[in-house]
Amino acid sequence: MELSLIGLQNAGKTSLVNVVATGGYSEDMIPTVGFNMRKVTKGNVTIKLWDLGGQPRFRSMWEQYCRAVSAIVYVVDAADSDNLSISKSELHDLLSKPSLNGIPLLVLGNKIDKPGALSKQSLTDQMDLKAISDREVCCFMISCKNSTNIDSVIDWLVKHSKSKSYESSSFFSIFVFCFFFFVDFCVII
Repeated sequence: MELSLIGLQNAGKTSLVNVVATGGYSEDMIPTVGFNMRKVTKGNVTIKLWDLGGQPRFRSMWEQYCRAVSAIVYVVDAADSDNLSISKSELHDLLSKPSLNGIPLLVLGNKIDKPGALSKQSLTDQMDLKAISDREVCCFMISCKNSTNIDSVIDWLVKHSKSKSYESSSFFSIFVFCFFFFVDFCVII
C-alpha cells in the first residue's frame, strides 16, 4: 500500500511518519525539502509513506504523488488557527484534480496536546470536510508527541490496505470473466 502525507509546513507529517515507524517522537525536526519516502511494516502490511514538503514551493508536487496511492493523508496543525484557511484552500484545491477522484482521504488534526487546539467538530467545520462527497473521508485528532490516537490511524490505514487489495482482485476477476466471455463469444461466431 502507498500513502501520501501532505499538509502545510510544520503540521507534523514527518513526526507522524517517525511515530508510525518507530514509536518515537523528536522535538528536533527539520522541514522536509521536496519529499522523503519510508517503508513501514505493520503486521502483514507494508506501507510506503511519501512524506511531501508543505512549503508553498512544493505544493505543486502534491498531485503527482497522490495519483496512485491507496489513500491521501492530510495533516493539519490543529493548534495553528492562523493557517487553517490556507490549509483548507490547499486541500480542496488538491481534491478538485480529476486524477485524484475517489481516493480515500484521512484528515489528521495534529498537535491536540497544545493549548487552543481545535476539537474534531471545529476542525471538520473549518476545513469544510462535509462538503467532500466524491470519496470516503475520515478524520482523527492526534498528537504525535504523546502518540494520542496513533493506533487508530494505523488501524484505519491497515483496513484501507485490505480494501484496496480487494478492489484490485475484484477488478482482476471481472477482467478474467470478460476475457473468457469474449473468447467464448468469438468461438461461437
